[in-house]
Amino acid sequence: MSPLHRNCAGVARRDFLQVGFTALGGLALPDLLALRAQAAAARGLASPNQVNCILVWLDGGPSHYETFDPKPDAPVDIRGEFKSIPTSVPGVHFSESMPLLAKSFDKFTVIRSICHKDPNHGGGNHYMMTGAPTPVPVGCGAFVSFHPSLGSMVSQSRGIRGGLPAYMSLGSVSRSGGPNFLGAQHAPFLVGGDPSSSSFRVRDVAIAPEISEGRANTRAALRASLDRMQRVKDKLAEDPTVGFDQFYAQAMDLVHSPKAQAAFDLSREPEALRKLYGMHDFGQRLLLARRLAQVGVSFQVVYWGGWDDHRTLFKNFRDGKAAKLDQGLNGLIVDLHQQGMLDNTLVVCLGEFGRTPKVNKDGGRDHWPGAMSVLVAGAGIPGGQIVGATDPKGYYASENIHSPEDFAVSLYTKMGIDPHQVLHTNTGRPVQLVSGGRPIRELFA
Repeated sequence: MSPLHRNCAGVARRDFLQVGFTALGGLALPDLLALRAQAAAARGLASPNQVNCILVWLDGGPSHYETFDPKPDAPVDIRGEFKSIPTSVPGVHFSESMPLLAKSFDKFTVIRSICHKDPNHGGGNHYMMTGAPTPVPVGCGAFVSFHPSLGSMVSQSRGIRGGLPAYMSLGSVSRSGGPNFLGAQHAPFLVGGDPSSSSFRVRDVAIAPEISEGRANTRAALRASLDRMQRVKDKLAEDPTVGFDQFYAQAMDLVHSPKAQAAFDLSREPEALRKLYGMHDFGQRLLLARRLAQVGVSFQVVYWGGWDDHRTLFKNFRDGKAAKLDQGLNGLIVDLHQQGMLDNTLVVCLGEFGRTPKVNKDGGRDHWPGAMSVLVAGAGIPGGQIVGATDPKGYYASENIHSPEDFAVSLYTKMGIDPHQVLHTNTGRPVQLVSGGRPIRELFA
C-alpha cells in the first residue's frame, strides 16, 4: 500500500499534513499532554467508561456491492463482476471478496441502511466523522472542521488515561478528525509509519535516531540541574515553567515508559497472530490498535485511504485491496474475541458513503450517499445481524433507515457519553453534540 492515497479531489496525506495538521493540533508531545491535562482538570472528569473504540476509516467511500451488500440478481452492470457467497448465518450473503469475514459473521453486525445526501468527500466525511452535517456545501477537496469529531469528543470526556492520549489516529488523520472548538488538546495523536516494517518507530514515543540514548540522558540531566536553580516567582502569577516541567516530565515518562514501549512493540506478539492480521501495513496497524486499546487508549482511528474507486474497481479489489481488508478486519475481530476484549471494545468500519449502483465506463463506481454498509462489532452488539436493507438493486436504503446522527448517538451511548449534551464554543455559543438522532435498537439488544 502506498503511503500516499489520493481521492478524486487529488488530496493526499502529505497535502493534508502541510495544510491542516497544525490546525488539528500538530503539537510537541509535552504541549499536547499539558493542554489535555488542563482540559481534564477544568472539567473534573469522572471515572471513564470501560468501552474503547477502534474505528476503521476507509477514506474515499468503499463499495457496498463489493463488500457486504451484493446484489446477485441485479443486471450485470449493477451487480458487477463478483459473485455472492454465503456467510456463517443462513440466508445472509457477502461479496466473494470477503470470505474470511463471511465465516466470522456470527461475531459482528452489518448495518446496510445508513444513508445521507452529501455526495462530496468533504461533506460526507464530516457527517460520518462528527454526526453533524456541514452548515454549508463542502466540495471534495475541502478540509472540514465545523464540529468536533467523534474521537475528539471522547478525548474531551475522558482525558489522559495511564499517561497515554485518549485519542490516536494510526496511519493518517481524517480531514474531519479534528477537535474544532474543543481545542487542540483534543486533536488526535498521530501514529504514522508502517507497523509491518522492522524499522517502525513512533514519533515522540522513542528517542530520535540521530540522538543516542546517552546524549538524551545527558540532556535530561542538564535540564534537571537547571530546574534545581532558584526561580523568580511573581506573587501574583505562578511561574509557567513550573507547570511546563510537569508535562515535560510526563512526555519523558512516556518515552521511557515500559508500558508505552511495550504497547508499540509488535515484535512481542507471536508470529502466528501477526500473520492472522496479515503482514502488511493495514493488518499490523489493526494489531497495534488492539494493543493500544488493551492498555487503555479510548478512541483510535485506523486510517486507510484509496477507496475512491472511480476506475478499475474490480482489478483494484483483485490486486489485494479486498484481501487486506478481509484479512485485517477478520484478524482484529477474532483476536479481540480470543483475548476476551470484544465485550469492552467497539469496532466500527466505514467510509463517507457507498458507491453508485451502475458500473461506469471506466470499470468503477462513483460517489453514492444513498446507501452504504457499516460493520460494527463488540461492546455488547449481537453477532450475525443484518440491520436494515437496500432495495433489490442497491440504490437506496429501504428498510429500517438510519442517519449519521443515529450512528453517532449509538456510538456515544456505547461509550457512556451523553450524545445530546450541549457544548459551548469559545465565544459561548451553545452547540448540541448531536441534533436529533436515536440509538440503533439492534445494537443494544
